[in-house]
Amino acid sequence: MRSIAVWNTAFLGDAILTLPLLQTLRKAWPEARLDFYTRKGFAALFSSHSAISNVYEYDKRGSAKGFGAAMAFGRELRSRNYDIWVSAHQSLRSAFIAGQSGAPLRLGYDTPKLNRIFYTKTVSRKFTELHEVERLLQLAAGLGITQFYAWPEIELPAKAENMAENLFVPLKGRPVLGLHPGSVWATKRWPEEYFAQVALLALEKGARVMLFAGPGEEANAAAVLQVLSASGKNYVIGQGADADVLDMSARLSLPELAACIARLSCYVSNDSGPMHLAWSQRVPLVALFGPTVRDLGFAPRGAESVLLEVADCDCRPCGLHGPAVCPKGHHKCMRELVPLLVWPEVEKRLFRNKAAV
Repeated sequence: MRSIAVWNTAFLGDAILTLPLLQTLRKAWPEARLDFYTRKGFAALFSSHSAISNVYEYDKRGSAKGFGAAMAFGRELRSRNYDIWVSAHQSLRSAFIAGQSGAPLRLGYDTPKLNRIFYTKTVSRKFTELHEVERLLQLAAGLGITQFYAWPEIELPAKAENMAENLFVPLKGRPVLGLHPGSVWATKRWPEEYFAQVALLALEKGARVMLFAGPGEEANAAAVLQVLSASGKNYVIGQGADADVLDMSARLSLPELAACIARLSCYVSNDSGPMHLAWSQRVPLVALFGPTVRDLGFAPRGAESVLLEVADCDCRPCGLHGPAVCPKGHHKCMRELVPLLVWPEVEKRLFRNKAAV
């Protein structure tokens, strides 16, 4: 086998969950060129991974939007002479690009049915039966592989690791709680005032708080800081070693975010891409699920992770991702997951090793 392409241009979490598939393919064909196609903005996170030969970004919301652009991209792909094209994304556009790739073997999922015309082989995704990692590994099984890697191993550039190490070294002596109040989907967001209340409980116990926000999430972080500033506690907010609350919102690249998350004592997150950065790096994690549920197959894994949810909210799930607005108008799934229910799980992880950072 000379060259293999894996395509997944979905969200950040989906790309991270594709790593076990990539690791499995690398083990099966150690000498092959193994290229990963991902959404624009994600390449830096995967560029140093030992399983991946090259990472290419596809700007499906911008310059590459539309089937005309997909057709032109297909001509470019054919020049790369792939033997196998593996599509981990179910959209019609992804299937069309697979067909345009020119690879003799093109593998994808058997649903939706229209997509099948672009693949030479399909497998069942088994959506209601498996976690997303195992759903993706069905693609490897479709290639005859029988030995699988089930854990997404994050491998970061040295520059990002050094940046995070330099940031955390002066913070030794106090545990650091990471908070990430953002999410692409509005109904997935735990209320900012709840994040602030957990932050205050952590600060009162002697921990530091590190606040994260990606592009477009600055307002969520600012709302948390506003509550903290209005608390009357006079905690220092900044980026230096003297800060009680380190505001890292919109200050980090994606690899730097991953490297900082890896050094936290505990991380509290909505169901989001950064949540997958935490559990995959075995960081103590408290994941807050509202409109989505464990059975959709995207729950965090490992002994260090706990998923918290409102069990008696019978309108869950209200979609695969969670809509922009609560269909019922009450957002009970998040509003009733109050901080006092969340804090015991946070405290247990945050102060497990008081000497840790």
